[in-house]
Amino acid sequence: MPEPRSIALIDAESFYASCEAAFDPKLRGKPIVVLSNNDGCVVAANTLAKRIDPDIMFKPYFQIKNWALAKGVAVRSSNYELYGAVSNRISEIISRYSAWQEVYSVDESFVGLRGTPEELESIGHEIRRTVRQLTGVPVRVAIGATKSLAKVAAIGIKKAFAEIGVLNLARYDAAQMDRILDSIDVTDLWGVAGRSGKRLAAINIHTARELRDMDPKWARKRFKVNMERIVLELRGVPCIPLEMVPPAVKDQLIFSRSFAKKITTEPDMEQVISLYAQCVSARLRAQGSVAQHLSAWAATGWADTGTVSHSAQATVALPTPTDDPITLTKAARALLPKLFPVDGIRYARAGVVLTDLRQADGVQPLDLFRPEFEGRGVGQALDEINRKFATTAVGVGLGGIKTPPGWEMKRELLSPRCLTNWDELLVAAA
Repeated sequence: MPEPRSIALIDAESFYASCEAAFDPKLRGKPIVVLSNNDGCVVAANTLAKRIDPDIMFKPYFQIKNWALAKGVAVRSSNYELYGAVSNRISEIISRYSAWQEVYSVDESFVGLRGTPEELESIGHEIRRTVRQLTGVPVRVAIGATKSLAKVAAIGIKKAFAEIGVLNLARYDAAQMDRILDSIDVTDLWGVAGRSGKRLAAINIHTARELRDMDPKWARKRFKVNMERIVLELRGVPCIPLEMVPPAVKDQLIFSRSFAKKITTEPDMEQVISLYAQCVSARLRAQGSVAQHLSAWAATGWADTGTVSHSAQATVALPTPTDDPITLTKAARALLPKLFPVDGIRYARAGVVLTDLRQADGVQPLDLFRPEFEGRGVGQALDEINRKFATTAVGVGLGGIKTPPGWEMKRELLSPRCLTNWDELLVAAA
């Protein structure tokens, strides 16, 4: 199969806010902000909200609550279940238009395309129409000869082509490209961090054009290979390939959350660790892996004046590599005494980590060393039930208590999880 000649970056506009509006018609055409875990601060805002307050991002909710009411700004808790489901649907739709696709993040995909500028723009507009029609979420299509230039095109769309939503840099000649790159600060480029930007500024390189014109070999010597690749990519030389096949197995899996209220006792932490161990075991089975080591950690909040700053972590080796939720929960609970070395600790967050992962079909322990519940399919049964009814329909031990615990992450402004929860399906009024 021949390599693609152009790279398109397809990204959703104000993704979290757009998902909220897509499933709540009352929000369409209104300013929207989405809050972080425990409804802490603003982590997403649509264009209308940013027009009212350009500095709205990362402001604490308690500071903007009255402002939002006065300005008619809709505020929502982070609905990760909804955003993940919509992201998967958008990725599947995009995959229909190219054999080359790299899902870069929850709201971005790179795809490889071939064709004339006119053909590519036509495909871009068709992708926009189809995604909007099937999901309700608007996307932008930025096209360039390389991934870095596709990112440049995405900046151009936000600056001047927001209404059109499609931009192909192949439409511009050398002089026009010079002006485009001159208008972009070097720190706005993909892959150039703030520290690198300061070092570039120290040698009088401030714009994307000045970086493009830097000697590539000198860039590599001064800034390592990544900077050399960016320089070449800005010249239209592909150096950062599409990663079309994601890693089959992650080298570690983590499930962690912050609490709505502080955890101060071992019984409460026991339920936290039990629930988190089962959640991360489900992720383990989903990727067809088993784990050899389990770690549990907990930490106080950085702004909590009611306790001294403290964090604790403990690790245990499992008897045999496993994905069994009972075995993993027992291992996590065994670490509890190490998380509470002294009294008076007020933990704000905790997590369970699985490491030393390997493919499940490549591990065949002898029956003599097989854990008690291994082979009974407990994990697979839990997965099937939870997948059919709800993510917390059933669990093991303390992780199966139906009543939501008081420490669970606060999401008081949560919209319906209508794509993943039977009890929260949308109701259409005719």
